[in-house]
Amino acid sequence: MTLKSAFEKFSRCVVGMEACMSAHFISRMLRELGFEPRIIPAIYVKPFNKGQKNDYNDAEAIAEAAMRPNLRTVSEKSQDQLDLQAMHRVRSRLVARRTATINQIRAFLIEQGITVRAGRHRLQSSFETILENRRTEISARMRSVLMGLYGDWLWVDERIKAISSEIEEISRSEKNSANIMTIPGIGPLISTAIVAAIGKGEVFDRGRDFAAWVGLVPRQFSTGGRTILGRISKRGNGYLRMLFVQAANVILMRPHRWDALGLGPWLRGVVGRMPHNKAAVALANKLARTAWSVLRHGSKYAVQRDEALGAI
Repeated sequence: MTLKSAFEKFSRCVVGMEACMSAHFISRMLRELGFEPRIIPAIYVKPFNKGQKNDYNDAEAIAEAAMRPNLRTVSEKSQDQLDLQAMHRVRSRLVARRTATINQIRAFLIEQGITVRAGRHRLQSSFETILENRRTEISARMRSVLMGLYGDWLWVDERIKAISSEIEEISRSEKNSANIMTIPGIGPLISTAIVAAIGKGEVFDRGRDFAAWVGLVPRQFSTGGRTILGRISKRGNGYLRMLFVQAANVILMRPHRWDALGLGPWLRGVVGRMPHNKAAVALANKLARTAWSVLRHGSKYAVQRDEALGAI
């Protein structure tokens, strides 16, 4: 008996489940059958667990959590969102693998007394020249190891380019992504990552909630009516947070474009009273709120962006 055929026999009701790999697939299936699925983060289920951990106690805890009036659930992802998310995760893993390979090549070269200036492109442009000019310093075995690593690097590079190209194509054809890309500093990577993460943004009531979910707001330690704010919370989607901060840095590096982007007075005020990194986070927060607004209302950014401005 399949899961679907089993549920077809039940009366329609609320079905709670912990967030897991198959949760979105099961949620879509249950919704098609007329059920009301609720995907619950495990952290919100744990307080309702009583006694030892077993399937019965876990199910009881999930049922208890699912009926809470103020429950925070995970928004159900469509198949297109899961596809986009998978592409971003594969690309992120490949970038990490490329970085690790480059670092290993540098380490082996340093062991041979050879140093190369920082930067991926500098190493790539000089790698074959180094092997050719340092024949007496690099053994045949080490040369073979280095060439193998270099081959891995080139292969990973091609994979990254292929996935990035596909993401760019999707960003142009998908309306929500195209709208988000009208925001300064935001390009195919961020726009598609946002759509993959939150769909149309209906799970959030306002842009501030989205920025908080990404982890771009100060952590609170408030008590007794006294508001105490710390560093940014860094909660939620770390990948999106990284992309937003990178986009903010791209904009901060081009002060001559601030006025044309409609950010001049605000950015000058922020940069004048904050260190660079804090200003970048403040701008990333603003970009996140703007992105949610554009996504939720199906509109475009009011100020025409400059195509010459870099984007992530």
